[in-house]
Amino acid sequence: MDRKRGVPLLFAFLALEGGLYVLFLLQDLSLLGGDSMKVKYLSILLCLTFSAWGALWGGAGLITAALALTAGADWFLLVLNRHYLAGVGLFCLVQGLYLVHIRRERGSWGWWPGRLVLWAGAAAVLYRLGLLEPLTALAALYIANFFWNILDSLPLGRGRGRLFVLGLVLFFCCDLCVGVHNAPGLFPAGLTAFARVGMWLFYLPAQVLITLSGLPEEFFGRIEP
Repeated sequence: MDRKRGVPLLFAFLALEGGLYVLFLLQDLSLLGGDSMKVKYLSILLCLTFSAWGALWGGAGLITAALALTAGADWFLLVLNRHYLAGVGLFCLVQGLYLVHIRRERGSWGWWPGRLVLWAGAAAVLYRLGLLEPLTALAALYIANFFWNILDSLPLGRGRGRLFVLGLVLFFCCDLCVGVHNAPGLFPAGLTAFARVGMWLFYLPAQVLITLSGLPEEFFGRIEP
């Protein structure tokens, strides 16, 4: 990759994402008018576009594929605000691709039984609460795999792997906010109010970090402090 061409594009990407981030946060806080949904989805498409550009230069194609599925999931969950089963299903596939990415970076699949035990435990709790249905069962599978992906990715905490791990952690914080937002009666009003903004407060930085973690190694090595 040509460093003279790559670094300015990187800074342009970060500047655009930063501008969109500030814009939709101001909209979510009712400090600025306009539709934040369109701005948010544009920011995800920008991550996908930049990742695809990086993949052309030898970046991590799995990251680009995962971001494409992320854009698809957000189409259902954010833009259409329906077909939740399809949206959560696509996010399950995203975590599946991240599992493969972690396996390639680590050379190991990690401890598989942990994922199954965590999912089975979550499903049992949902059943006891009378909440077990296709959507909640799929969401439990998603969370179980997501949580274990974070644990399995911790050994990658150097170089671009550090960006990937931090991105996953922020992504998980976003999903915690989603859980609080969808169950307002179980949490204090202040926490519920924060979760409404907190979802995307964490989500876009997570996607940007994951996007950067997929840059070609030689380019990443040049820009890493």
